[in-house]
Amino acid sequence: MNWKLCISLLFWTIAIPESAIAHGVIVQSQTTSAIKINAAYDSGTPMVNAEVRIYTPQDPSTPWMTGNTDDNGQFLFIPDHDNSGLWEATVRQAGHGALIAIPVSPPGEEVSDSTQNAIASNSASSPVQKWVAAAAVIWGFIGTALFFTRLKPSDDVGDDSPHITSQESQN
Repeated sequence: MNWKLCISLLFWTIAIPESAIAHGVIVQSQTTSAIKINAAYDSGTPMVNAEVRIYTPQDPSTPWMTGNTDDNGQFLFIPDHDNSGLWEATVRQAGHGALIAIPVSPPGEEVSDSTQNAIASNSASSPVQKWVAAAAVIWGFIGTALFFTRLKPSDDVGDDSPHITSQESQN
């Protein structure tokens, strides 16, 4: 196999930008009289038609409301302010998603900081994950190169019969 091709493929595999390898999710909420959730991938692309589930502080296992984000990755809902505390919202689409805690206060009370960011935990951003992935790709290239460069068996390999030359046969 052409070693220049192998080295070139290895270089481009390692040189792939992180955004092409994997991406996380950024979910934001903004509290007004209603709560607006903005969901986008960390590349900035909105999560269009992503599944949204809203949970109250009193019942975090049963969704209080479900729906989908719009074409801009936004979802708007009005919480029941009688259920004050940390509401939770999950946003999921095609294996990507995040959970965000949204503080909801009783009417008349103000929440100090109502804008929050959450980055999905399924993003491959840790250095250990990057090195393991790079090592696996390198090992795959080495194995493939070794497979294609192995010696081809010749026709007489494994033939245990002695070969008699024309001079030996005359004697």
